[in-house]
Amino acid sequence: MTVDLDKNSILDGVDAQIVHALQLDPRVPFATVAADLGVAEQTVARRYRRMRRDGVVRVIGAVDSRAIGENDWIIRVRCRPDGAMQVAEALARRDDAAWVSIAAAGAEVTFSLHPRTQQDRDDLLVQRLQRSAPVHDIAAAMVLHRFVEADVRDWRGRQFAKREGETGLVPSEYVDSELRLRDEDHGLLELLSRDGRTSYSVLARSTGMSIGRVTRRIAALQAANILYFDLDIAPAAEGTALNAFLWLRVAPARLDSVGRAITEHAETVYAAAVTGPFNLFAVLRADTAADLYRYVTVEMADLDGVHSFELSPVLHRLKQAGSRTVAGRLIPPAPVPPRASRR
Repeated sequence: MTVDLDKNSILDGVDAQIVHALQLDPRVPFATVAADLGVAEQTVARRYRRMRRDGVVRVIGAVDSRAIGENDWIIRVRCRPDGAMQVAEALARRDDAAWVSIAAAGAEVTFSLHPRTQQDRDDLLVQRLQRSAPVHDIAAAMVLHRFVEADVRDWRGRQFAKREGETGLVPSEYVDSELRLRDEDHGLLELLSRDGRTSYSVLARSTGMSIGRVTRRIAALQAANILYFDLDIAPAAEGTALNAFLWLRVAPARLDSVGRAITEHAETVYAAAVTGPFNLFAVLRADTAADLYRYVTVEMADLDGVHSFELSPVLHRLKQAGSRTVAGRLIPPAPVPPRASRR
């Protein structure tokens, strides 16, 4: 198995294969990966720990906001070029900003907002940002539908097809469409958000639950599409690859078909139908500017129903999947607060 890596990526061949395996299944046992690669289990474990320690990759457990009745937004903040970094840094410090990037030649901050309440949303968009001196204007687009696999909720790095024969389904005894979060879940989810590979025994000890109870609860939350696991990959692991935001204005009758078609393109990292003048948003990744040009003039040109588009190169990624990034590396999460260890 291989991972598409830029020639200047910091990952070597074995690292890349481990990353690929974790993309397929973020909690896959190291013994399984080792058997697939023909190396020792200790080698896989040691390399993963090194990559995590060095801020290259991190497995996360996260809650899908839609499953608990919350909406996600993609916000574009047009700023003075000399003030964009200031605005982006302030947004990156917020817990409800999942990813934050600077695009459009340094004059636009684009970020994903997961507000817990309408008041939180309005406080940021109507009050704080509007009163910020570097901000010229704000455009907010609510995510209506994601054209991605069921286990991918955000821009967290390239996802690959599952191994042949894998379904990704949770056993039927755990499926409960009416499942709701309990108070006891918050400590469990907080631990998984910092390290999605935390063992069941550690989770049990930290939350005061039994191992069996933790195992069943995680399976139930996954089956209800509330909890999902993913691999966060640092920009440094992509080498010199280019990322860009693509905004499309698509005929309503073609929106679903265009969205589905875009997800089949190798360059697409993320795609969603959104509100606003541009009704389809995508994140693209390409090796060179020439590849982006080819995508626009060939792949995208073949899509029926696209009226207009805007392509904006990403210059800086300050945060992704809830992780701050510095010099292309993921910053370790903060220590687990005491309340996460109480039952």
